[in-house]
Amino acid sequence: MNDNIQLLDPTAETTSARRERRAPPPSLEGLTLGLLDIGKSRGVTFLDRLESHFADRGLAVKRYAKPTNTRTAPVELAQTIAEEVDVVVDALSD
Repeated sequence: MNDNIQLLDPTAETTSARRERRAPPPSLEGLTLGLLDIGKSRGVTFLDRLESHFADRGLAVKRYAKPTNTRTAPVELAQTIAEEVDVVVDALSD
């Protein structure tokens, strides 16, 4: 076995960021909900159902999509979501 192999982390993170989990809101009433399609198979179908469910409850919904499922959301998209909505649902439906 070759002892000269070096594995590199493509994220260039030396340590992961630690953040306190935000407490969920006591209610969704009066909030704007963001639905983020991360580009996985059937994610749109899942989000369509959620949007319909939320709309039936009279909740405001905004839709977003990552350009590709192979990368994290671009900073600009994350900032837009943070400015426009109060709560976000990521759709992962593998």
